[in-house]
Amino acid sequence: MSTGAVYIVDDDEAIRDALAWLFQSRGVDVETFVSAEAFLDKWSPGTSGCLVLDIRMAGMTGLELFDRLREMGARLPVIFLTGHGDVPMAVSALKKGARDFVEKPFNDNDLVDMVIDALAWEATQRENAADAASLAARLASLTLRERQVMERVLAGKLNKVIADDLGITMRTVEVHRAHLFEKMGVKTAVELAQLMSTRR
Repeated sequence: MSTGAVYIVDDDEAIRDALAWLFQSRGVDVETFVSAEAFLDKWSPGTSGCLVLDIRMAGMTGLELFDRLREMGARLPVIFLTGHGDVPMAVSALKKGARDFVEKPFNDNDLVDMVIDALAWEATQRENAADAASLAARLASLTLRERQVMERVLAGKLNKVIADDLGITMRTVEVHRAHLFEKMGVKTAVELAQLMSTRR
């Protein structure tokens, strides 16, 4: 799965330009924003990547943007850029779910490595969420009888036992089992068990 971009939000033009050059030199896609408000205008639920966010800015602060994004359900990893006096605020943000903070002046390569790790983590989270949504949709497509058959297949019961349990013929169990496997995208009971084991 492709990783998203790094979004740099800082009201200092020199820092924005320097960071953009730094990330581009390492092959990372970059977008820069002069303010928290400008980033909010761009953000949508489908936005993917990592946010590098100055904690203190004119207008909406980095912390306020972070809180607003969380309220809107955004799950982008956020790395705060902080001055020395901002460390207590940054630690507070970590407790609310920020990924990390970097104190100015920072080591360029350390920051890039941190962002690359965050991008890989976010891509994995998106992939897992997509897989979970796909599994939920497949489960929702099952009829009540197919669900009953699935529970018994997962318990390791043979078709004859399932037929006795449900008071239906073995042939009917076979039909439900075939439909169940087709809808779930598996060929065997083992594959079904492996698929369901990923469900949290």
